[in-house]
Amino acid sequence: MCAHTRIVQLKHKFYICAKLLNYVSKIDRMKEFENIRIKDIAEMAGVSVGTVDRVLHNRGRVSEENLKKINDVLKQVNYHPNMIARSLASKKQYTIVVIIPSFEPGEYWESISKGIDKAGNEFEDYGVYIRKLYFDQYDNRSLDKAVESLFDNNFDAVLIASLFNESVINISRKLDEMNIPYNYIDSNIQEQNKLAYFGTDSFNSGAIGAKILLTTIGNKADILVARMINSGDLYSNQCIKREAGFNEFLKKVEYSGKVYYVDLKIGCAEYNYNALDQFFNGNNKIKGVIIFNSKCHEIASYMKAKNIHGIALVGYDVIEKNAIALKEGIISALIAQRPQLQGYRGVKSLCEYLILKKTPSKENYMPIDILIKENVDYYNGQ
Repeated sequence: MCAHTRIVQLKHKFYICAKLLNYVSKIDRMKEFENIRIKDIAEMAGVSVGTVDRVLHNRGRVSEENLKKINDVLKQVNYHPNMIARSLASKKQYTIVVIIPSFEPGEYWESISKGIDKAGNEFEDYGVYIRKLYFDQYDNRSLDKAVESLFDNNFDAVLIASLFNESVINISRKLDEMNIPYNYIDSNIQEQNKLAYFGTDSFNSGAIGAKILLTTIGNKADILVARMINSGDLYSNQCIKREAGFNEFLKKVEYSGKVYYVDLKIGCAEYNYNALDQFFNGNNKIKGVIIFNSKCHEIASYMKAKNIHGIALVGYDVIEKNAIALKEGIISALIAQRPQLQGYRGVKSLCEYLILKKTPSKENYMPIDILIKENVDYYNGQ
């Protein structure tokens, strides 16, 4: 091959690489600005929201200087007017009701709520209003009571934390009759007419918990399953499915140890300590403990207070108290499920459905993350 031909081929390769890099850069920019708001455009251009509105809808006078600033920003963000133009032209207001458990700072549902707020803020310029209804996550009757007022007001869509199977199905049936779209988060309920589900595969999440535990203690060591209850239903839909996945994995690998159970009460430290004392005093062969909700730190607190070592403890959700116990080495591993992303995508898909008539995929499974003390500081749940 002559030198000239090689030079031509190299030039062609460089050209292809340059085009590819330009394309990737363009895709990145599109993702970065896919939810751009009028407010954002105004801030980037250094002008008022009203000025941007006049440019977008060709009404009123705008100085040449401001017009250039705004057009430069529109070009930078690859602006497409469909969503903003449609929502502003219709002047329609949308109310999305979010039904989630109440929470204290640092708890699991705070992360869900942050994701919900993030999506709500992104779509506020499109006439979207978020209204939250709270219930006690350990009492299905609290959920039933919380939604009593739901159907007395006008709303356009609902995001439901589907903790309690029967109660959520009853809500869903009423929404079906009203032809109102709704999404599930946290745990899935099959054979319902939800628009979409955003969360993990709870059954597989439970199987992962079993695999982590058995990898540490072996197939013959005894295990304690701690159940955190309050009133109403014994277990949430999420925990029921996780425990089912856990038991199925034990069966699959022909686990030959014994599984014990202890019921604990939420917010009752004295009762829990007594219940655990009573159990461990007669079962000192336990090598592994698992709990299927975010209260793993309560078991860790007991083990630390009683100076119990040599037991692998596995739990769920990277809340602050769990993360501390994980870094201290009391908790062996935590299984996480991107809570903030669940809340964000659950609301965002409802907004896009209402404004753009964009139908999301029915099942949207979040990654199942495994956290140990060496990597927990790098996890942000998004």
